[in-house]
Formats: sequence, C-alpha cells, structure tokens
Amino acid sequence: MSVVLAVDVGGTGLKGAVVDARGREVAVRDRPTRSGGSAVEENLRELLAELAAAAPSRPVAVGIGTPGTVEEASGTVVYASNLGWRNLPLRSRLEETTGLPVAVGHDGRAAGRAEQLVSGTHGSFVFVPIGTGISAALVVAGSAVSGVSGAAGEFGHVVVHPDGEPCPCGQRGCVEAYAAGAAVLRRYRARGGTAASTVEVVQRLGADPVADEVWDDAVRALALGLQGLTMLLDPAEIVLGGGVSGAGPRLLDPLEARLRSLLAWREPPPLRTARWGARAGRIGAALLGFERVGIEPAFEF
Repeated sequence: MSVVLAVDVGGTGLKGAVVDARGREVAVRDRPTRSGGSAVEENLRELLAELAAAAPSRPVAVGIGTPGTVEEASGTVVYASNLGWRNLPLRSRLEETTGLPVAVGHDGRAAGRAEQLVSGTHGSFVFVPIGTGISAALVVAGSAVSGVSGAAGEFGHVVVHPDGEPCPCGQRGCVEAYAAGAAVLRRYRARGGTAASTVEVVQRLGADPVADEVWDDAVRALALGLQGLTMLLDPAEIVLGGGVSGAGPRLLDPLEARLRSLLAWREPPPLRTARWGARAGRIGAALLGFERVGIEPAFEF
C-alpha cells in the first residue's frame, strides 16, 4: 500500500508520521522545533530522512502543513512569524533533498480538511487549531477558503484588544497573544507561576488564582474572535483542535458560555473538539501528499 511522509510544522514541535492510504500512521516521529528560519528547515529535513528510513516502502510523496501565509500552488511559505520564514520556496527545496514530489499547504486548512473527511460534513464550519500559534480553516459550502494571497485563516492575528500585548507577528492584541498555548504559559510565568507547560497551567485551574486569571484571559480572547467569525460566516459548528483543545471541558464550557454572552440575538454554533485530536495536522499533511500524486486515499477513522 502506498505511503507518504507527513509533517505538521509547529512553532515548538515538528510532528511527523508515515501514513498509508487508509490514514493509518505506520510510524510516528516528533521532535522539538529549533529556533531560527534555517535551523527549522534543517530540522525538517532531518525528520523527513528519519521518517523515510522508517517507512515500509518507498514513499510516493511528502506532505507538509505549515503555519503562516502559504502560496500553495508553488509551495512557497510567504511569511511564518513563529518559524522565521519569509518567501521560502519550501516545496522546491524539499523535492531536491528528498527526490520525492512535495506538497506544502497551510496547516490549519489541511487539518480542517482532515476533520471534514471524518465528519462527513459538506456544509460550513470553522476549524480552529490552538497550539503554539492559532489559525483557522474557514470551510464554506464544503470548500476551504484560502483567500487571494493564501493568507485566509489567520484567525490568531485577529486583533481583539487594540493596543494590547505584543504578538510575534508585529501587531498588538491578537487572539494568539493571549490564547495560544505558548502565550498562556508565557503570561502565567510572567505573573510568577512555576508551571513547566500549558498542560500544567490547566491542571492548576481552580486551585491557582494566577492560572485562573490567565486562562480566563485566553478564553475571553478566543470568544471575542469567534464572535466575529460567527457573525460573519454563520458556521454550522466550530471545531477546536491542537494541543490546547486537550483541555476538553475546561476550555469548551467557559468558551461556550462566554461566546453565548457576546451573541445578543442568536444562539452560538455548537462547539466541539476535533475527532482526529492532535493527529489532525499530520493527517491533513498526508492528504496533501497523496493529492500531490493524484492518489485518492480512503482514510478510516
């Protein structure tokens, strides 16, 4: 059975897998993301080599999901603030390195398509992966919106607090500056907290006032952003993915309540977590890889 190499590129980690045409992860390899543009690219090359060595047969293609503005036709990452990439011809470079066809796409849109596949929905929904950064797949009438420049879905950089905290993108008050996993941990530590991870911050909710305050700020920023998306798109549902969505009810319950309070004359769309869970990014990247060589996978959930 055909396999592809799939990598979900994140600001703090690279999540890779060898995926077959049924959506099964034959091998999984993760590693921390090195800081700096060229270091991230070299790290990605090393991970792909490791995945290729673990594959049961020669891979037919490579699929890469990356944050930022992506020109998918050429496989160029126009700008990714968390990675230090600007106008990077990633597809051509990786094809030269691997000798395989490569597809490069926006991580949020790719993960959203993977979610659409298992959900069987052909309508409109919003998929919001919340990890080191935040983005969104805006699916309208069954198709993901990419925008004229490939920048659609940068939900994390919607400004919800004008003149608020600085964001790595250069703006201030972005959703991502308050609600991304990295932001939650950073803001908690800045207030004297000692947690080593965002997961630990979540575990301290209800027992640590600082954790409660930072988490409430994150939920409020997300709700403000989602209120705008709800009024603009009227989605059938909002699906949360990424590592922070692992908080489950501790995220969904207050977020639904806050979103409801911001919508004066309509019900909020249903909120849920992704069915693929943390695998959504890798599965979405695998979809890109199979499509690059004209293979229609029959993924099973």
